[in-house]
Amino acid sequence: MERIRQGRARRDGPPRRDVLRLGAIAVPALALPALLTGCGADPASDAGNVLRLSQPGDPKTMDPQKQGDMTSMNALINMFDTLTTRGTDGGLHPGLALTWRVVSPLTWRFTLRPGVVFHNGEPCDAHAVKFSIERLLDPATASPIVELRYVKGVTAVDDHTVDLHTSVHDPIIPEKVSLFGGVAVPPRHLADVGDDGFARHPVGTGPFTFVSWQRDHELRMRANPHYWGGRPGIDALVFTPAPNASSSLAALQSGGVDLVTGLTPDAAQQLAGYTGVFLDSHTGIRTSYLSVNTLDRGPLHDKRVRQALNHAVDVPLLIKAVLGGKATEVPAMIPRGAFGFDPSLKPFTRSVPTARRLLAEAGYPHGFSTELTASNIDSDVAEALSGLLARAGVHARVNLLDPGTYADRLTSDDHGALGPLYLAASTVWTLDGESMIQSNVRSDRRQSRWHNKEADRLVDIEELAVEPERRRRAFSDLQRLMLEEAPFVSLYQIDTILARNQRPHWTPGPAGVLAMAGAEVSR
Repeated sequence: MERIRQGRARRDGPPRRDVLRLGAIAVPALALPALLTGCGADPASDAGNVLRLSQPGDPKTMDPQKQGDMTSMNALINMFDTLTTRGTDGGLHPGLALTWRVVSPLTWRFTLRPGVVFHNGEPCDAHAVKFSIERLLDPATASPIVELRYVKGVTAVDDHTVDLHTSVHDPIIPEKVSLFGGVAVPPRHLADVGDDGFARHPVGTGPFTFVSWQRDHELRMRANPHYWGGRPGIDALVFTPAPNASSSLAALQSGGVDLVTGLTPDAAQQLAGYTGVFLDSHTGIRTSYLSVNTLDRGPLHDKRVRQALNHAVDVPLLIKAVLGGKATEVPAMIPRGAFGFDPSLKPFTRSVPTARRLLAEAGYPHGFSTELTASNIDSDVAEALSGLLARAGVHARVNLLDPGTYADRLTSDDHGALGPLYLAASTVWTLDGESMIQSNVRSDRRQSRWHNKEADRLVDIEELAVEPERRRRAFSDLQRLMLEEAPFVSLYQIDTILARNQRPHWTPGPAGVLAMAGAEVSR
């Protein structure tokens, strides 16, 4: 395979930074080798109008109800439809359901789109939707998807009407069935082939049909000519995993990939300036934060120490120096664009003297040592955070994990599995504040490291109240409480950054989901 020399055709521009320094910590920029090998598919091997894209990882499974991660869903959403869907405008739109409404506090009614069929010709009607949701909720499925935890039953009222019955009122059921919770799967096909056969050859109703999957190498789909939403603008779609920017750049320049997704801003900066590589930045809603273990005895049990962390972490500087300005500061966990964001709230003042004063008041005049865990994908941000904390006397040793190990520990039942501090992010794909805090605030939730009765009460209101304004007030009160108690260090919502060649034409929605039915490519 021909080797591609990266640096020979750079556009003229200012010299790029080799090292970022925050506090006492040096943060190396992503080093790209001078010679890279393009390992994508031969661009001439596919006939027709093909879009090839990469994301940092590979799907875990082809069964949409047995996964709960965005990498898997990004691929599967192209083969499977959901009851509702998010447009590029961020609005909630009809999917398999044309309309939805509350018929009682404990019942949501969805009226389905007539005439939709699965790729095998099986009808996607109310009975198929009932089967799909019941399969998702069945303990035997062992689904990690939690969005429909309040759904206790499903009724097919007629062929095109489905009622979802909940144990308590859930005000954002329509949002929750716009992605993970709302996928439709074919009952007859599953009965014929079983779960394993379905995972080997998935059958949905979506704009693309499954062709083949070579794990950790390539997932291929072709356009569904009978799609209810109209035939896609491309003939075929190919997903490949690219775990780092170096491999992505090589594939992009060799023609093996047309579109690189999942780029962090610091990695994207290293791709800027190469001939034939174009960077697009779109306002995103994925939100990053530091989780603080408030439960165990030690410095972090004292809220003055936690407040000191927030004063020490200069988020605007972090965004400018490490993220190239491709992010927006978030005051208190809930991002702009999500229901529940309160524009009146202000973030912590960024002040090292204030941080040192609070540490002294808490009994740590000389600071203390701790540990900060992150996925190695976020190594630059983690090192920068450590440097910022060090300026206030908090010496946080960075512990980097591979993404798989990190994910396993994040979702474990051990609240200390990722140490005293860990760097995390939420996609907030429902565009509702509930998605941001549902797993890590209420005391009984798996990732909760802060037990506060008032926070629990406010979570119950924002998750269960019927009136939107009552939910909004609860969100505001909860964010004020989090600013006071500081169980997190709120950071930023990150832009969606894409690297591409000249062929693709596609705009992501706020959550950056890789739904490619509307994509086009230039021949």
